[in-house]
Amino acid sequence: MANKNLNAAKTAKKDEFYTQLPDIERELRHYRHHFKDKVVFCNCDDPYESNFFKYFAMNFNSLGLKKLVATCYDGSPVQGDELMIDFGDFKDAPKKIAYKVEISEVKDLNGDGRTDLADVQYLIQNDRNVLSLLKGNGDFRSAECIQLLKEADIVVTNPPFSLFIPYVLLLEKFNKKFLILGRMSGMHYSEIFPLIVNNKIWLGYGFNLSMIYKTPYENNEEANRKYVRSKGYNPDERYIKVPAITWFTNLDHNKRHEHIILYKKYSANEYPKYENYNAIDVSAVTDIPIDYDGIMGVPDTFLGQYNPDDFEIIGLGSGKLASSIGVMRNYRGRTDLALNINGVNKCPYSRILIRKKQK
Repeated sequence: MANKNLNAAKTAKKDEFYTQLPDIERELRHYRHHFKDKVVFCNCDDPYESNFFKYFAMNFNSLGLKKLVATCYDGSPVQGDELMIDFGDFKDAPKKIAYKVEISEVKDLNGDGRTDLADVQYLIQNDRNVLSLLKGNGDFRSAECIQLLKEADIVVTNPPFSLFIPYVLLLEKFNKKFLILGRMSGMHYSEIFPLIVNNKIWLGYGFNLSMIYKTPYENNEEANRKYVRSKGYNPDERYIKVPAITWFTNLDHNKRHEHIILYKKYSANEYPKYENYNAIDVSAVTDIPIDYDGIMGVPDTFLGQYNPDDFEIIGLGSGKLASSIGVMRNYRGRTDLALNINGVNKCPYSRILIRKKQK
């Protein structure tokens, strides 16, 4: 399977998946206006490896950042080569160390007439106030990292897949703006979906993506390796394709206010009703009927086009979240939406229950 590597890593709590710079640039270009005079915190990011740190360091002045802070969790098994930082006084410390980098300005320190990553490297090597060891292990839940979180305006990173729920809940607890990556399945978590319903979290521009990550894990799937090669990466250098990745955010963006063009009209024959809930089934987002005002079950892909001005989300059509909105147990004893297809009860693939807002 295409996501075998990710599932195995999740089971083993191996979370070293490093996002590539082009993927970061592709998404971040839609949010540039949010960052002026802001403190950005990358709290899962070793500057040796993190392209999130690299992106904000290179664009520190053009974004008008107030400060950039990055912390890492006990170093990493990936030996980075983007920033060959000389640890100076820390050179005798073990390889796996937790530290932070804090940058308040980026000047042309090497005199080449521009500000770029070379100036950031020079700054880190020559200003001991910029790089410092952490007292703890750098976990984003540690007291010192939470203190840095409190001082930040926006958090941007790729958090550990296995810790997605506690990570998001921590951001929510401290009311932080954020732009993060996660598995598409994260939207179904009982702790996360209510935040989507209440418009506290929504999806970014990048939705249901197949992304290439650098990892310390071997890529042994031939189909996966072929895809990696097709994108210009070398699987022997431990690049892995990971499907169904999505950007989650609470930063507003233009896509969130685009209207879905609807053209189909409701008919009882084309839109069957569920056996255990008063709603109709819509098999594709483009098939949402223009003249139906009741509750509809739509595919997960709806969230990639969700405009809160046009629709409201009622709930999820499966699991305990479904039972909380009145979905009855179906013929299999599960709380999933059920359809009667030619006399046979079947459960459609995951459905989100929505209703059009009255203008």
